Amino acid sequence: MATPSAALRILLVEDNLPDIRLTTEALKDGHASSTLSVARDGVEALEVLQHERSTRPTLPDLILLDLNLPRKDGREVLRAVKSDPALVHIPIIILTTSSAEQDVRDSYRLGANAYVVKPVDLDRFFAVVAAIQQFWMQAARLASGSGRPPS
Repeated sequence: MATPSAALRILLVEDNLPDIRLTTEALKDGHASSTLSVARDGVEALEVLQHERSTRPTLPDLILLDLNLPRKDGREVLRAVKSDPALVHIPIIILTTSSAEQDVRDSYRLGANAYVVKPVDLDRFFAVVAAIQQFWMQAARLASGSGRPPS
């Protein structure tokens, strides 16, 4: 569990500007404290993670990853993160529009911690993002390798 005073550091990997705005607003509306970084494609996401791994305390606690991204898709990002010993501990939640069973299977096979289909309904979207935020802040225990002290 994260400590109450520590903000959950989230990396959102999303290319759709309206979805970035909605996710940002949903996290602000949540009852838990979060800081959000955004990468607009898979290449940028991996560059951010490679840069932040050299300053370990700034690694994200959680990654929200879209599957359908330009340059490198979410599957490639997932594969790269879960095969990197310095990053493998970071939970990755797939947050995507795809409900295809093959995408779900592939994501879990590659090491995703959860697969969430983005709700079309605005209220439901806010509720889903808030639930993700609350679970990772209040119920889950984050790996001590995340750069934050163990709780």
